[in-house]
Amino acid sequence: MSAHTVSGAIGFLFGLIAGSFLNVCISRLPRHESIIRPSSHCPVCKSPIRWYDNVPVLSWILLRGRCRDCKATIPLRYPVVELATAIWFCIQAARFHTVLQFYVFGPSQESSPYAAFAVISNITITLAGVFLIGLLFMDWETGTLPDSFTLTGIALGIFLVCTQAIFLAPGQDQVLLTRNSPKLTSVGATTDPGNVFLTGPEALILGRVFAACGAALLLFLVRQTYKGIRHRDGVGLGDVKLLAMITAFLGFWPGMLSLFFGALGASVYGIYQIVRGRATGATKLAFGSFLCAGALLAAQVGDRIIETYSQLLR
Repeated sequence: MSAHTVSGAIGFLFGLIAGSFLNVCISRLPRHESIIRPSSHCPVCKSPIRWYDNVPVLSWILLRGRCRDCKATIPLRYPVVELATAIWFCIQAARFHTVLQFYVFGPSQESSPYAAFAVISNITITLAGVFLIGLLFMDWETGTLPDSFTLTGIALGIFLVCTQAIFLAPGQDQVLLTRNSPKLTSVGATTDPGNVFLTGPEALILGRVFAACGAALLLFLVRQTYKGIRHRDGVGLGDVKLLAMITAFLGFWPGMLSLFFGALGASVYGIYQIVRGRATGATKLAFGSFLCAGALLAAQVGDRIIETYSQLLR
């Protein structure tokens, strides 16, 4: 078995554990309950869940999706979230192994100073996936996007960008703009009017902060425009904060790609529901769920899509 496969398997196991905890957050946070106390219990009969009934995915299968004590149905959402998170961790663990092989253990040792930057980027995508999977199911089940997730995600995304900025190489990503050419004075000497510049860390951090604010403002303007025309709410404020969180983790253009994917998915689903007679033009959709799904896709393939699109415009 290759080291790459082992890394993916280890990531899968950690993802199952993370998914189990994520299920607790999905069940409790929309109801403003503590995720620490009480311990895991059946929501119907309140019986504590035994440790051997709390093994991710496997326990649900062995119990046939029912509580051991009262036989109440355990929603399919539990194993789905655990598997989705496990797959996400598996993908990121395999990529982490690739990063280590290239930057740390590879023959090109001059690339090793960039290892920390690449590792933090991998961690950022991994944590973004945890938040997005949780919010996807929260919005689908309850129609809410708790601030405890979205605002915490924004803060964490900006913090990780600040951490990345520490490991930028000298001169990397700096913005240097020459205002004017040097001028000749009356005595033959030249004067340099100077440069307007941002260092790499300043450009990275400020760019991400402004990107998050700009993305949120864009969706907020869409919300207000719709409300002014239709005289009812369309996009919720939770969706605005969700897009800010996505952009804080991924950046502006991946955030816009997430919005595009989310709007496209919601439109297709809405049309399908209307054709089936299950919805009308005024039926509310869990847009945050589609936005999260779009962000998960953008986090994995967004850079390649954006690069391909930019090549077509050249």
